[in-house]
Amino acid sequence: MAVPLSRALVAEGLGTFALVFFGPGAAVVQAQTGALGHLGVAAVFGLTVTAVIAALAPISGAHINPAATFALTLAGKFPRARVLPYVAAQLLGAVLAAFVLLALFGLKGGLGVTVPAGSVAQAFVLELVLTFFLLLVALRSGLPWVVGGVVALGAAMGGPITGASMNPARSFGPALASGLWTAHWLYWAAPLLGAVLAVAANHVLSPTEPVEPRPHLAQEFQPEGEPT
Repeated sequence: MAVPLSRALVAEGLGTFALVFFGPGAAVVQAQTGALGHLGVAAVFGLTVTAVIAALAPISGAHINPAATFALTLAGKFPRARVLPYVAAQLLGAVLAAFVLLALFGLKGGLGVTVPAGSVAQAFVLELVLTFFLLLVALRSGLPWVVGGVVALGAAMGGPITGASMNPARSFGPALASGLWTAHWLYWAAPLLGAVLAVAANHVLSPTEPVEPRPHLAQEFQPEGEPT
């Protein structure tokens, strides 16, 4: 039986809330205390994504990212009628989490807002590449720890340069709460373009002949009742 849209939207909102609360929240704590370190912040992002996928993928697919929803739609694995509601739930969850962080910490660390540390062109290409590999892995592997590991990897490598967003909702929430919109457009354009390229690469890599199913692999982005 298909999961009702209302339940899926609650799961998407909660999952994206968790991502922004713990991820940018870790950056805020690092700015205030220096206790986590850069790699610690990256690890928090990865662990959060791992936990959210493991807990919520059976309900909504645990996209928690408009770029992921876009990629799945392009790949024909997600119904178009649910795209806008999913994105709205993701943005709402991100905004609520960012305002909770604002209430707790003020503008410490800019609420983990994503802004380029170098040129806009450099940031665009880096966000594009990071999102490409994140979504390619997500499309080809359903293991929560694998996807979470790629998020941590991207945050460790790209965080000092772009904030390693790879997710328009993750960037939108802190930007709205902090009022810092520097080059915000690229945190939408680069991930969405990365999604297009990831879907194209996945299509090229997919076998032309059917392969035997591997039921031991959990399928990320595959809510209950959705066709595989």
